[in-house]
Amino acid sequence: MNSSRSTDWTPSLWMNHFDSMLEEEEELDYGDDWTLGFNYNQTDEVTHEDRKIGWKVYNHCAFGNFLCASCSKSWSSAKVMVLFRYRLRKAAERGRVIMRPFGQACRSCNADGFYRPGFSEEEVEDTLQELFKKIRKNCYGERQDGGPTRPLHDVKKTKPHETELCEACLQGICCQNED
Repeated sequence: MNSSRSTDWTPSLWMNHFDSMLEEEEELDYGDDWTLGFNYNQTDEVTHEDRKIGWKVYNHCAFGNFLCASCSKSWSSAKVMVLFRYRLRKAAERGRVIMRPFGQACRSCNADGFYRPGFSEEEVEDTLQELFKKIRKNCYGERQDGGPTRPLHDVKKTKPHETELCEACLQGICCQNED
């Protein structure tokens, strides 16, 4: 299967692109070490205590692909919520990003549970560029010039979003509500 239609959730794809974009493209060229990790239970809620120690949240709407493990049906969605929690500890010269991709359930077999999405390399890079823009703005005070890096004509169309099958919708944070 070609990488543009990958239905496999691959954390290493995200980690490798995160690291290479930091090194080669110098996305966060401030001398701090940044790491990426995953937490599949995190929410978009930032408590007062979290804010006091610098945690911020960025929700991103991405294009992903899914595969049902029960019936082998595959589908695509332009409404895949990816949640990032990040903070910079200036004294330690370290930044940390924690990511959570939200899943979708299969319409065909109604199997229990949500499947994590697969992403193309291009989607991973585009998503990380948007994340780095947020980090540069919120952690380093950079001014932002304009909107998202992806041109509007590149937005992919998929079938109508099914709220009852979307994990992010059920938690009230889906990007479906942005339309």
